[in-house]
Amino acid sequence: VQLQASGGGLVQAGDSLRLSCAASTGTFNNYALGWFRQAPGKEREFVSSINWAGNAAYYSDSVKGRFTISRKNAPNTVYLEMNSLKPEDTGVYYCAAELRIGIPGQKVDEFDFWGPGTLVTVSS
Repeated sequence: VQLQASGGGLVQAGDSLRLSCAASTGTFNNYALGWFRQAPGKEREFVSSINWAGNAAYYSDSVKGRFTISRKNAPNTVYLEMNSLKPEDTGVYYCAAELRIGIPGQKVDEFDFWGPGTLVTVSS
């Protein structure tokens, strides 16, 4: 599976941004998908994940209520809608895929495939 994230940029606190991640695979609906982020000098952390069917989503406490994950199986894309952005949301955002039918993972080592990331910078 190849993943390519896009949509990052420089925004001000309180703004919104939508990230997209296109996946190249013929069996997209066999994968759970996730978004992670990594701030400078920090470890990569879980942001959100969604199951193969798109009917169960999970969020970190820091983004719950502000971010929404969704997916479309045609084309093979996962989205992260980010609202009320804060400076602490700054980081490189990575999309990831996990071959799993069931509850999606929330840990870095649970995901099998990663895209190159897109930078989100939120100024105060």
